[in-house]
Amino acid sequence: MTTSASASAWGVVRVLRDRNGGLYLAGVVISGFGTSALWLASGVWVKELTGSDGLAALCLLVMWAPTLAGPLLGTLADRVRRRPLLISTNLLLAALLPTLLAVDSPGRLWLLYTVLFVYGAAGVVHDAAESALVAAAVDRSLLGDFNGLRMTATEGMKLVAPLAGAGLFTAYGGPSVALLDAVTFVLATGLYTLLRVREERPQPPANGRRVRTAEGIGYLWTHPRLRPLVLAGGTTMFCAGLAGALLYAVIDGLGHSPAYAGVLYAVQGVGSVAVGLAAGPALRHLGGRRFAAGGIALTGLAVAARAIRSDTVALVCGAAIGAGLPCVLIAALTAVQRETPDALLGRTAATANTLMFAPNVLGLAAGAALVELTDYRTLLLALGTILLTTAASLLQSRSTDRTASRSPSSTNPA
Repeated sequence: MTTSASASAWGVVRVLRDRNGGLYLAGVVISGFGTSALWLASGVWVKELTGSDGLAALCLLVMWAPTLAGPLLGTLADRVRRRPLLISTNLLLAALLPTLLAVDSPGRLWLLYTVLFVYGAAGVVHDAAESALVAAAVDRSLLGDFNGLRMTATEGMKLVAPLAGAGLFTAYGGPSVALLDAVTFVLATGLYTLLRVREERPQPPANGRRVRTAEGIGYLWTHPRLRPLVLAGGTTMFCAGLAGALLYAVIDGLGHSPAYAGVLYAVQGVGSVAVGLAAGPALRHLGGRRFAAGGIALTGLAVAARAIRSDTVALVCGAAIGAGLPCVLIAALTAVQRETPDALLGRTAATANTLMFAPNVLGLAAGAALVELTDYRTLLLALGTILLTTAASLLQSRSTDRTASRSPSSTNPA
C-alpha cells in the first residue's frame, strides 16, 4: 500500500472510529438512500399520472427552489440548538411524507409539489444545521476526511438508491417510495439522538431578520479565503449544470440510446466515491485552494474531451468529472466550517450552499436552451476553457490557504 493510500485509509478509520463522525455518516447513508429514491420516483410518478415531461421535470425544480433562500433559512440554524433542530426537521419530513398516499390522480399533484417544496426547504435548514454541528461534534483535524466521506456516502447512495426506488415504484407505486423515505428519516433521527454534543443556548437576536441574514452573507463575501473558494464552486457548478444538459447530445453523437446515460452516471458516481475517500489526505497535503483548483482543472479537461466521439473517452471523462467536480465543494465546505465563528456558521454555510448549488440549476436551464442553438462540441470546448480559467484564477489568488488540517509532522505547500 502506498503512503497516500495508507494516509487515506487511516483518515477513514479515524472518522469511523469517532463516535459522532460514525453516527453522522450512518445517518447520511440512511436518509440519503430515501432521498435519492424519492428524487427519481417523484418524476416517474408525475410522468405516469400525466404523461407530461415538463411536469415531471418540475419535481426537481420544486425541490431545488428553496436553495435560493438559503441565507434566510440558514438563520434558523443559528437561532436554536442544532441537534434538536436536526431531529425536528427529520421528524417533520417523516410525518409529512405519508400524506403522499393521497396522490392518485393528476388533480392531486399539487400535494406532491407542496411536499417536495417543503422537503427542499427542510433540506436547506438541515444542511446548515448539520454543517454547523459537525464543526463542533467532530475533531477539527478530521473535518476534511469527514466531508470527503460524506460525499462518498451521498454519491454511493445515488448509485444504488434510484434503482431500488424504481423497482419499488414499479412493484407498489409512488406511495411506497414515500413511505420508505419516511422510514429512513425516522431511523436517521434515532442516530442523531445518540450524538454527544454540548451546545450552548444561542443568545437572543439583537438585530432584525434582515440584519442577521446579511451578517452571514457579509462574513462570507469579505473573507479572503472563503470567497474565492465559494465563487469558484459556483462557477464550477454552473458549468457542470450546463454540461449535464448536453449529456444526451453527447450520447446521441456516440450512437447510443438515451439509456446509455445510466452507464455514464454510474461511472461518474464511482469517480466521486473514490475522491471522497482521498479528500482528507489530499486537503492536508495540498491545502484547500490547490485541491479545489486541481479538481476544477480535471473537470475542465474531461468536459472538453467529451467533444471526442469515442466510447472509451466518454467513460474516462465520466470518471474524471466524478472525481474532479466534488473537490471544490469539499474544500469550500471544510473551509467554511474551519474559518467561521460558531454563532454565524449556520447562516454562512447556507449562504455558501446557495452560491455553489443554485448556479447548477441555472446551468441546466441555459444548457437546455443552448443545445438547440449551438453544436454541443463547441459548447463543451467553451465550458472546458471556462473551467480551466477558473482553476488558474483560484491558484493565482493572493490569499493564503489555511483551510487544510495540519499535523505537527506535516507541511502544507499551499
